[in-house]
Amino acid sequence: MADAVSTMIENLRVKTGKSLADWVGLAKGSGADKHGAMVGWLKSEHGLTHGYANLIAHETFRSAASHADADELVAAQYAGKKSVLKAHYDQLIAVVQGFGGDVEIAPKKAYVSLRRSKQFALIQPSTATRLDLGLVLKGVEPGAVLEASGSFNAMCTHRIRIAVDGPLPDAAIQALRQAYDAA
Repeated sequence: MADAVSTMIENLRVKTGKSLADWVGLAKGSGADKHGAMVGWLKSEHGLTHGYANLIAHETFRSAASHADADELVAAQYAGKKSVLKAHYDQLIAVVQGFGGDVEIAPKKAYVSLRRSKQFALIQPSTATRLDLGLVLKGVEPGAVLEASGSFNAMCTHRIRIAVDGPLPDAAIQALRQAYDAA
């Protein structure tokens, strides 16, 4: 089934000149809030076959649900006493998005994973006063701010502790860039 969907996605690009992501962007602007209405809109306004319209509608509503779930996970991480950490989280996300359009931000229950072709970092609100930035920096020696991850997270080689009462350390941004470049 996955092979058939992959083939259909590639054929969509070949036949229409637009990728599935392009079509999802168009569909989101359609105003259709139900699957059937969106399928109808894609067929009538864009002349798509039922199969392609159905594929686009499914992906549009799936990605919207996925985005809402991700927002809820992040909101839960920074609720209550940890809300003071959200500003540093937002800064880190803005920094990493500036590295390139290939960054995937994947919220989990307790942290947010940052991936490129593989995970290169994670952001975790560890206490009410501290964020931990986990990094994958193989072969890099720990330093003043950059410490070995130890038992913090097995997916990371290093960690930087970021206190809520201080600015985002330049060393954290540099190490984050280094991990991104290595991924």
